[in-house]
Amino acid sequence: MKIATPIKPSSRLDEVRYAIRDLAVLADQVAKTGKKVLPLNIGDPLKFDFNTPPHLIDAVAKAMYDGKNGYAPSSGIPEALEAIRVESERKGIRNILDVFVTTGVSEAVDICLTALLEEGENVLCPVPEYPLYSAIVAKLGIPANGYALDESNNWEPDLNDIERKINSGTRAIVFINPNNPTGAVYSRKTLEGIADIARRHGLVVFADEIYDKLVFEGEHVSLAALAPDVPVITFGGLSKGYLAPGWRIGWGIASGPEALMRPYVEGINKLLRSRLCSSNPMQWAIKPALLGPQDHLVEVLAKLRSRRDLTIKWCNSTPRLSCVSPQGAFYAFPKIEIPEPDESFVKKLLAETGVLLVHGSGFGQKPGTQHFRIVFLPNEQTLTAAYQNVTDFMKRHYE
Repeated sequence: MKIATPIKPSSRLDEVRYAIRDLAVLADQVAKTGKKVLPLNIGDPLKFDFNTPPHLIDAVAKAMYDGKNGYAPSSGIPEALEAIRVESERKGIRNILDVFVTTGVSEAVDICLTALLEEGENVLCPVPEYPLYSAIVAKLGIPANGYALDESNNWEPDLNDIERKINSGTRAIVFINPNNPTGAVYSRKTLEGIADIARRHGLVVFADEIYDKLVFEGEHVSLAALAPDVPVITFGGLSKGYLAPGWRIGWGIASGPEALMRPYVEGINKLLRSRLCSSNPMQWAIKPALLGPQDHLVEVLAKLRSRRDLTIKWCNSTPRLSCVSPQGAFYAFPKIEIPEPDESFVKKLLAETGVLLVHGSGFGQKPGTQHFRIVFLPNEQTLTAAYQNVTDFMKRHYE
């Protein structure tokens, strides 16, 4: 009898990693031992005391009962596209060339990178970063080209490092604002600096603004509004500010000079057509979300500010920890001074206490530093218990 040869996966997957979900596999193993897991790893508000606004649920239910269950146009239903345009113009984005709806922002990012990059080219991604971007460029066989976020400057992008990292193959700059994993909200000056670099080097800007409604301090500014002459794809969606992550509704807004952008936009639409469409009934929530009541945000922001403040007070009063205070989103990225890799730290912490964090090296970080990411979505009682477990663990192992 012939022994079948194991089917090997593509070598393109060798560099594909997603620390957030990869750790969840280990957490499942810990849970099977009977230990309660306190998940501070995934940014899903609905796992905690947050709920999707009822008027969005009503809109989706009505769409389903009204028979909106077939295929939608590849770019999205007209009502949704118009609502995204109106909201974008409200944010100051005037020269919109195209709008498209996708299965979450992750699909929008994948399509836009795939439509742009050739073999041998690269895109500048932040370090630390949300690992979706490095996973996609690895899948495409594109080398990583990371630029530094400066912890000493509230995690703002290091514009000088961006300049240093540009080479003949660089096609685009990615930035996430408000940021995941640091919670930073970028200043107007920084955004103008990124726009100037893109302008001078002929780069596309990918502006991931999925957390734009979740800002505690200052204001959120869209780069596309500051730089109408720069090619920009702005990403947004319902997952975070509108508390509907499982609906997988995201979008992209293409803006900039039409003569420069039109061929690229046509390439994006070719890929949109090839995958048919995003979920039809879920798209009917976009208009009521963007143009309807925003009352839920008052409670959401109040909860997140309180939980952010609790988190920062704990971090900055705990030996071996320090943390830049997040200004938006629902993440903190504390620095930890320990003699071992941060991945070892979070795995030992999980096995011993059930507290599930994500190691900073899973997002990338400055060499010689150690971090971990906290999702501070749980209520204050849960966070306090989790933080006490971490404190006790550190006392046992590092004092």
